[in-house]
Amino acid sequence: MLAERGVEFDVVQYLKNPLDRAELAHLVEILENDPSDLVRRDKHFSDLGLTEEDVAGPAEVADLLAAHPRLMQRPVVVRGRRAVIARPPRTVLSLF
Repeated sequence: MLAERGVEFDVVQYLKNPLDRAELAHLVEILENDPSDLVRRDKHFSDLGLTEEDVAGPAEVADLLAAHPRLMQRPVVVRGRRAVIARPPRTVLSLF
């Protein structure tokens, strides 16, 4: 969608190069969604025995994603000091 509009962007392979705790804390800070929305509630979440208490606040989300990067909801699009989870994809248009 961004390429179709001529928007240049960088892709971060977050599983190959996970964000560190400070980068995750910054992402949570600028995220327009609720911080807990950044965590996928999938089978891996359940298998780890996690609950909503484990993602109750920004610090908990950053800690959890630093320890378990595969739980990060994606794609996340960052532009300047704003970020959104691009689900559905048209959500990204709110940044432009």
